[in-house]
Amino acid sequence: MVIVEVSLLSGFILAPGSRMLLERKITVKKTEVKADVVYIYLEKLNDEPQTFILQLEQVIQMKNLKPAIIKVYDYYQPGRLQIPSYTGVGS
Repeated sequence: MVIVEVSLLSGFILAPGSRMLLERKITVKKTEVKADVVYIYLEKLNDEPQTFILQLEQVIQMKNLKPAIIKVYDYYQPGRLQIPSYTGVGS
């Protein structure tokens, strides 16, 4: 099993219904939302590109937003991160 860990931008929350849209994808086994992090559990990864769209709602106006961090790792061996982490600011 593979986990995609998405740290939300400061001042944002996952929009209602976004979790349901994620779980409709065949590759998504389940999702969890804890504080400001969304965990997307995948059965496996393959060589084909995958796109996950998270709809966010801004609940607090923030200045100087820091980039969000996305990590992808093996559920059973989280210390052996094989895929580089990504950072980015939402548009």
